[in-house]
Amino acid sequence: MRGKERERRGIPLRAVVPNAVTALALCSGLTGIRFAIGEEWEKAIAAIVVAAVLDGMDGRIARMLKGASRFGAELDSLSDNIAFGVSPAVIMYLWSLQYWPRGYGWLFSLAYAVCMALRLARFNARIDAEDQPHKSAGFLTGVPAPAGAGLMLLPLYLWLASDRQWTWTHDYRLVAPWAAFVAFLAISSLATFSWTSFRLRRNVRLEAIVAVAMIGGALAVAPLETLSVAAILYVASIPFSVASYARVRRLRAGGAARRSTPPGSAPGEPTA
Repeated sequence: MRGKERERRGIPLRAVVPNAVTALALCSGLTGIRFAIGEEWEKAIAAIVVAAVLDGMDGRIARMLKGASRFGAELDSLSDNIAFGVSPAVIMYLWSLQYWPRGYGWLFSLAYAVCMALRLARFNARIDAEDQPHKSAGFLTGVPAPAGAGLMLLPLYLWLASDRQWTWTHDYRLVAPWAAFVAFLAISSLATFSWTSFRLRRNVRLEAIVAVAMIGGALAVAPLETLSVAAILYVASIPFSVASYARVRRLRAGGAARRSTPPGSAPGEPTA
């Protein structure tokens, strides 16, 4: 009997595994700062990419093992704040923004980190809310944390991809407004595409697999160029996601108006 009680009090392994993956993402993000201090920029980028991959895995592992918990959700948010908020801010400061005289560059790194923390706090505050129009339509609100980190590091990608020849991307006068722009995207209410909401037609399934394989090959052969193109395309997609969500809102409003119209009356006709 005591053995059974002890077994019930123990923590199941399925609850530990996703949290361990989240902790690894946190460690990877912090390791990016360590590499940046040593001016090993390629390794710093790789550490952030690994953190993003692990961040995409932990939630799915938790659902697969039925080990989701409130503790895991809070840990995931803290990990995202450090790996995709603090770490990219410090990396970009050490790479470029520190050269702004009188320390003004730190303000932009600080603004990015604070905006990312505010975004994650907003996400946590709404996690149990039933009324989430963006989520219900298959969109995200603002730029998610991993994507924000990827955008923040875009000038560094371009500099390294050019074999350090594009010195204009290293200029703090470019990096600072870019950091402010990405910070705005993180806390904005713009509707952005969520890749989990995309549905492929059955007749393009093989083509999609080939495209994923090609992207994986590009990441292996030319990672910096691939990351640069991905970041640019993501920014370019934001106006389309905003327009797409506006179209969804119009369709929803039209459907609601039709449902509220009594049978036999014309839309917009006053009713008693």
